[in-house]
Amino acid sequence: MMNKVIDCLIGWPERTARHLDWLAPLFARLVTGWVFLWSGWGKLHNLPAITENFVSWGIPFPQLLSPFVSGVEFFGGIFLLLGLMTRISAGALGVTMIVAIKSAKWAEVDSLETLLGFDETEYLALFLWLAIAGAGPVSLDRLLKRGART
Repeated sequence: MMNKVIDCLIGWPERTARHLDWLAPLFARLVTGWVFLWSGWGKLHNLPAITENFVSWGIPFPQLLSPFVSGVEFFGGIFLLLGLMTRISAGALGVTMIVAIKSAKWAEVDSLETLLGFDETEYLALFLWLAIAGAGPVSLDRLLKRGART
């Protein structure tokens, strides 16, 4: 009886989810890619204000790092949308989230609940998953890998 309960609660959902294993990485890439494409685009077109933000947050070399980070967001977003160099793009974007939390949000942290409630923390979780799991089957990464084998 216990085996049937376990199969019903764990086994059946697992078997069902295997048919949709392409959907989670695709959806995560599309959502985060879209957000960061436009975030980076906006920053690239407003670099003086972004540089001033970096100065106020105490980020070193703001004149160098503000266009760099803006470009990481813009191109990283594009690459995530395409599923191209996903692990590298997600890793780079994850680092930007860590820096954003440390520099712009850390003063607001008064509890684990606050830290885990930041958008940046949620994006970091998605980027960590994408950096580890990869782009999934619906991606240019998969096509390039398949083409390299032939």
